[in-house]
Amino acid sequence: MEKLIKLYRTWAGREPVKVEPIPGAGSNRAYYRFFSPEGQTVIGVVGTSADENKAFVYLTDHFNLRQLPVPKILAVSDSCMRYLQTDLGHRSLFDALSKGRESGGRYNAYEKELLRRTIVELPNLQIRGARGLDFSRCYPQPEMDMTNIFFDLNYFKYCFLKPVDIDFHELKLEADFRLLAKELMMEGTEAFLYRDFQARNVMLDDEDNPFFIDYQGGRRGPVEYDVASFLWQASAHYSAELRLELIDDYIEAMRQYVEVDAVHFRERLKRFVLFRTMQVLGAYGFRGYFERKQHFLDSIHPAIQNLRELLAEESCPYPYLRNLLKRLTEMPRFQPQKEELRPRTDGLKTAEMSDTFKTHKSDGPATFSKYDGKGPLVVRVYSFSYHKGIPADESGNGGGYVFDCRSTHNPGRYEPYKKLTGLDEPVIRFLEDDGEILAFLEHVYQLADAHVERYIQRGFTDLMFSFGCTGGQHRSVYSAQHLAEHIHDKFRIEVRLFHREQNIRQCFPSNK
Repeated sequence: MEKLIKLYRTWAGREPVKVEPIPGAGSNRAYYRFFSPEGQTVIGVVGTSADENKAFVYLTDHFNLRQLPVPKILAVSDSCMRYLQTDLGHRSLFDALSKGRESGGRYNAYEKELLRRTIVELPNLQIRGARGLDFSRCYPQPEMDMTNIFFDLNYFKYCFLKPVDIDFHELKLEADFRLLAKELMMEGTEAFLYRDFQARNVMLDDEDNPFFIDYQGGRRGPVEYDVASFLWQASAHYSAELRLELIDDYIEAMRQYVEVDAVHFRERLKRFVLFRTMQVLGAYGFRGYFERKQHFLDSIHPAIQNLRELLAEESCPYPYLRNLLKRLTEMPRFQPQKEELRPRTDGLKTAEMSDTFKTHKSDGPATFSKYDGKGPLVVRVYSFSYHKGIPADESGNGGGYVFDCRSTHNPGRYEPYKKLTGLDEPVIRFLEDDGEILAFLEHVYQLADAHVERYIQRGFTDLMFSFGCTGGQHRSVYSAQHLAEHIHDKFRIEVRLFHREQNIRQCFPSNK
């Protein structure tokens, strides 16, 4: 530690005012955050291998020349056992995805956008990063080859299959390993293989742009390996649908640099997913069963579940290996656990349409009778587009509340939702998973409840609420629908709802 402080002192010309250790995950390197008197920070690293550190320093300098999103090297010790790099902040992609991960894979639109931003940046590193790169300076080898593949497959065999005590025929398993390795290496590549592309190794800046770290094990290799590593991360719980969307995004981004046959890419990707799953189980076996690190032991069950899903999709065409993996997933110790997933804390819920009202398309403009002040309170709720003006109040009472929904995340910006409305389940899930609209409505409910209660006490007969958004199609429709249901459920009075731009009326009758 003293030598690292000395390196900082030489670089900065003064002592740090504070040094904080940074918790590591699976790395053997030690990280520290150094603070200057002005509050500026840099990261100090102590490695266990000078050759590994040299590779990281070289790759980082090269990637910076290519203007890729990586840190900058500030200082390196003479021994190359220590170095300083720019501080990319406290927030990793792994941290940003925590709520979706802990809820079993229920990622909201914001989290999915973070994933999309990250995976579309990957081809930039893989293709542009490889240009002019001296792969001979990579550690521990310049490229992924058959020896590399067999090392990982044997890692799985001896660090996972052996410790879990499952019987297998060495020669038959070796024969299938050779077939798999041959398929993986049948196509040459000039791309940079990140090797450990995962959410923990992606940092996010204040504008949620991704920056890459911990690529010191990178080398020349097939791009599919990184995609498999990222999307089949054991504990991430990414749905099949989300994976497919992100693979499509990756292919489109890759096409900016090289031609891509999407069908062929997806077929090859299946083999790399199988290979990567066995490779990580080997790593989890070594770090968990031998080194007794709990984080890796906890990751084994999700990785086995990934393996179970691969077998269900018939993604293993090697007969003996397929049978062995099937027996592995059927072992009592790896049976699916009843996982206690945390509920999301950002207001997620499932919206259901009430059965107490009727919905119909209107043949013309909405007409509501004027109220003479002698009957019970009737609440009218509108959704509308600001482009077409705020709804007129036909009761003559002035119009009541008007709420602007345009500050919340707009599903209308995304192609899958453009032809849907706030009454359709995909849009409902988008808005509720995002959570902004729920926080917005909580404030609306407080105002509405107090106003409705007071109007009932005073014998008023008419109250109007209106919700506007850009097109009167998604956010305003959702908000108006839910306020109408909320008021009817709580006060049991008549509520008349009109989605003006959709030309839809609904009536919640009084239950008093």
